[in-house]
Amino acid sequence: MTVGDGAGRPAPPDGIRRRGWVEVRWRQFRNAPRPIVRAVLSPLVVAIVVGSLYLLYDVALSRGVVLPGGDLRTLAVLVFVVLVLVVGTAVTYLIVPQPTGPGTQRRRSVWSAALGFFAAVPIAYLVLVVEAQVLRPLLV
Repeated sequence: MTVGDGAGRPAPPDGIRRRGWVEVRWRQFRNAPRPIVRAVLSPLVVAIVVGSLYLLYDVALSRGVVLPGGDLRTLAVLVFVVLVLVVGTAVTYLIVPQPTGPGTQRRRSVWSAALGFFAAVPIAYLVLVVEAQVLRPLLV
């Protein structure tokens, strides 16, 4: 008879060890499904490219370079977020097909785009935070 671990889970059969939380998460990270990896990488690449342009603009203004139009950093952040969300959503829609089951026809739906959008929201925020809190102080 096997005894549970006290958390409502039965004990594993003899000879099989229970993996720890960190080991399970590491295995999930290494073996992530391709659609999820694509959905995360597409907005990440867009955010890094557009964020680098914003960082250059921000550093130039901080160093006193006079640019046409004056200080438009707030508008630049808005454009950055909109571009990451829109382009990340569109690219994910194009490169992440829906599971099809039997057959070879690839289908796309609004759900592919939604996956890209919901992946792009935290990525846009995280890239802005890394640029503002880590990279900008190194460059100014």
